[in-house]
Amino acid sequence: MGLSPEPDRRSRDAAHAGSEFIELLEVMWEQGREAVPTGPVSPSQLRVLYALDREDGINLRMLAEALGSAPPSVSRLCDRLQATGLIERTPSPVSRRELELRLTSHGRAYLADLRKRRESILMSTIDAMPPKARRALLEGLRGFRDVATASEQDEDRARTWRSVG
Repeated sequence: MGLSPEPDRRSRDAAHAGSEFIELLEVMWEQGREAVPTGPVSPSQLRVLYALDREDGINLRMLAEALGSAPPSVSRLCDRLQATGLIERTPSPVSRRELELRLTSHGRAYLADLRKRRESILMSTIDAMPPKARRALLEGLRGFRDVATASEQDEDRARTWRSVG
């Protein structure tokens, strides 16, 4: 009774605009990736590189959990990335049965170059926006990040409670 359908329409419109934005970013990201001279890396392999950049030294099980993938699939991705010199596996100082996964200097350089090229492509687009639109974009992205981060933290807490209980 007291709620109007207006917020739902606005949410749907925002979700649709967000989807279009993500699709444009994917195209821009791919342009940046194609410009990186160190060779092709699949989107799945790129997710591995990003995960290792965030959590250097994690083991295969933890990486598989972070990616939401099966350990054998992640192991094959790591095999390919190790063969290209982007990651390395080293014995864990904690457990002889585990290996730690780390980016190599080549892997770090690949990500740095990729990020630099993607940021350059993105900056040229943002620079063309009117200042008011840039401020609105910044505010909207910060709000989106805050909610998405909070949701991710809630999911992590729920997973922890399920594994404890």
